Parts: sequence; C-alpha cells; structure tokens
Amino acid sequence: MNTTSARFAVRGIDVHVVYKDIKNLHIGVYPPIGRVRVAAPQQLDDDQVRLAVIQRLPWIKRQQDQLRSAERQSVREMVSGESHYVWGVRRRLKVIERPGRPHVELDGDRMVLYVPSGTSEERRRDLLDRWCREQLRQAIPALIERWETKLGVSVPWWGIRRMKTKWGSCNRETRRLWFNSELAKKHPECLEYVVVHEMVHYLERGHGQRFAQLMDGFLPDWRSRRDRLNDAPLSDELWTGR
Repeated sequence: MNTTSARFAVRGIDVHVVYKDIKNLHIGVYPPIGRVRVAAPQQLDDDQVRLAVIQRLPWIKRQQDQLRSAERQSVREMVSGESHYVWGVRRRLKVIERPGRPHVELDGDRMVLYVPSGTSEERRRDLLDRWCREQLRQAIPALIERWETKLGVSVPWWGIRRMKTKWGSCNRETRRLWFNSELAKKHPECLEYVVVHEMVHYLERGHGQRFAQLMDGFLPDWRSRRDRLNDAPLSDELWTGR
C-alpha cells in the first residue's frame, strides 16, 4: 500500500496524517499523552483533512482530557472499591473470595466478583471480560432480529471481540458482523446504534450521503447516540461521512 504523510497543527494540537489507499477518514487519539493521528484517503488534501480535524476538535479534546485524567488514576487491579461500568451505569466492584465456581453478580449499584482465594489479577480480569461478552451475547440477538425486519436484510453470522479502534465492523463480502466487547460497558442505546450502523452497511458500503440518509430514516437520533458512544478514549472512525 502506497502511503505519504504530513504533520501540521490545528488550533494548537499537533496532528500526524498518513494518506493511504482507503475509503474513509479515521481519527485516533492515543495514550499516554493524547497523540492525534489521522488516516486519510489519498484523494484528500491537507486542507480537507484539517477541516475534518476542526470538526472533531471537541471530541479530540475530550479524549485528551480523559487520557490525562486516566494517567493520574491508579491502575485497575481488579480489587474491591474500583469503579466499573455495565450498560452505562457506574458500579463499585466488590471482590469476595470463597470456594466454588467463580462468577459475577450485580447487586444494586455493586458488581460482585466471586473468586477462589488467591485468584490472580489476570484471572479476575478475564472473568469480568467473559461476563461482559455474555451480556452482549444475550442482548445482541434480539436487536438483530428486530432490525432484520426493519431493514429487510439477514445477518448470517456475528461475533464479539476486543477492537482497538472501532465499535463494530461489517464485511459485505462474507456478511459477517463484529462487535466490540467494550460495548457491554456502554448504554444499551449505544449498542443498538452500532448494530443498526453495521447492518445498514449491507445496504450502503460507505459513509456518504446515502448512508446518512438511511440512518436518518431508520434511527433518527443516531447522531446523538454516536456522540454518546464516542465520548470515550477509543480511536474514532468517522462513521458519519459528511
């Protein structure tokens, strides 16, 4: 793949741009200090990329603020007292060591993690990750079924995995959908937005005007859901097109 690069500042923020043979423009804000990197289609020029960055400045600054804040916080060690999110609700983690099958339960505003004594931090983290995936496995089928009827499409296969820069993806050739495992931490409306977004790609490949029109027709408040979802320190793909 042929690539060229450029560097410039946008309102005091240094931006590194890599021009690639791709269709959509991507903006990422990366730890530890909030470095901004843009992957842009080769047909765009610096001014067009600069405009795209300006349009996303509020989002970029929020990500940088969150990364700086996270840098000041203690590293998550999967111990009692830490905060974790489930479906957009902040819950306080309570770890209870006892014999028996390790599992997770929700108790009011608490998330209770039952583990045998001596369970490692890595093992605790893995248990929570698998529990989050199970929440998605239970929630996604009903959403897909509902939107298959509304969109007039069929989803033959979908899966869940951790993704660094996207909330979801659609392969139009194989018709496979992937969803980010982190979605279990977001509000249910955000999950529905991602499901609809990826299923609409069965009808429209890109993120241009027709894609936006389809989203407007099927899910009128999709922009507010997208903004709510993207208010997190995860690289951003400009799903809106123009």
